Amino acid sequence: MAEILIHPAVDGGLKPGAKDFAGGTLRCHCKDRPVEVQVTTQSAHNHVCGCTQCWKPKGAVFSQVAVAPRANVVVAQNGDKLKPAVPSTALIQRQACTGCGVHMQGPVERPNHPFTGLVFIHTELSKEQGWAPPTFAAFVSSIIESGTRPEKMDAIRGRLNEMGLPPYDCLSPAPMDYIATFTARASGVLKD
Repeated sequence: MAEILIHPAVDGGLKPGAKDFAGGTLRCHCKDRPVEVQVTTQSAHNHVCGCTQCWKPKGAVFSQVAVAPRANVVVAQNGDKLKPAVPSTALIQRQACTGCGVHMQGPVERPNHPFTGLVFIHTELSKEQGWAPPTFAAFVSSIIESGTRPEKMDAIRGRLNEMGLPPYDCLSPAPMDYIATFTARASGVLKD
């Protein structure tokens, strides 16, 4: 099934994360004045995503996206080139470079949401090696909305499983449990 392409950063196999990795610099694709975002921590919940909102490199069926705490993500260079890539009502406020269109960061600023304080990032935009590898595939069925033929889905799910990226049509169990726990605590159903 190796002929089924998912994303350039994973098609050749998953690279392990480095112990004690402390982050790196994400760079857009512009040759002139690239936007740089400094991330000073290891990423979390790295995954390939089939949703229609995440930025995907040309030819990729899935994006590769992870999160980091807001305190560890800073626009370091040419932030004047960033613009919103989605409506202001979107949960993830994806910011794209006006020059090349690459999504550089996606903060979650919505009050009282389980993801508030996190920033969605694309670790493949970094030259540094050691980022946590993707561990699952999210919103897999959504690739149909981007033009993938429905009859290819079994083969795509098979390829994802072969790569060690279990496919889900939501997030993986750990983030879903986190969301449910946050919601249960906020409603008072679950007490510490």
